[in-house]
Amino acid sequence: MNNDNTEKFDGYAGDYTIGRPNYAAGLIDYLYDVCGMSSSSSIADVGSGTGKFAVHMLSKGSTVYCVEPNDDMRLTAEKELGNYPNYHSVKGDAEHFGLGPDSVDFITTAQAFHWFDAGRFRKECERVIKDNGKVFLIWNVRDMSSEINQELFRVYERYCPDFVGFSGGIKKDDRRIMAFFDDQYDYVSFDNPLSLDKDKFIARSLSGSYSIKEADGNFDAYMKEIEDIFERYSENGKVMIANRSVAYFGTI
Repeated sequence: MNNDNTEKFDGYAGDYTIGRPNYAAGLIDYLYDVCGMSSSSSIADVGSGTGKFAVHMLSKGSTVYCVEPNDDMRLTAEKELGNYPNYHSVKGDAEHFGLGPDSVDFITTAQAFHWFDAGRFRKECERVIKDNGKVFLIWNVRDMSSEINQELFRVYERYCPDFVGFSGGIKKDDRRIMAFFDDQYDYVSFDNPLSLDKDKFIARSLSGSYSIKEADGNFDAYMKEIEDIFERYSENGKVMIANRSVAYFGTI
């Protein structure tokens, strides 16, 4: 992740902590029951942000090195995860993890691969991972057959100049993923619907790196459209967002 991309996340840590979803329990179970992760595993979580994915692995007892270049995100993670003795905060990025060679069993990156220079990230993975270790590229992916997701997409297109699509515009079996794994990878998907009250819905909307901020033009109109969407789709004070947790994984 270059410096320009790193700086895109300045000031987003609060909304990330409130609004960003956790990952499907089925995915976490799959990593531990099928893919070989265990409480004795050492894992580098690259582009770890505020620790939304890392916390699942920490809760399983794994040793997790949270590699994050953005100071705001990393310091927030240290507050959120500091009580886990198996948590290690590392100031590093996708091209320089700040870890020794052959030092981890697995590498994960959640909601971040689309920001990376994939070739340089792969080279660093090869340096740091132990023989036969797996790399996991993970996303929470919105179901675009859902009307609320379609409406939100149109709002972001209209107001957010940096918006190229959810998950950075990454597609199923994206060419960047195929190239990273030399076309040799596995894929799993687990339902992970999101139930959000108004505060979390707004925080989720504002946590995207593409989202405009309060100081930007048209922010009030942008917020009104987001709030209107919540009001139209909410039942008993919450909206449901169709969503899946997905992972592409393999050895490199």
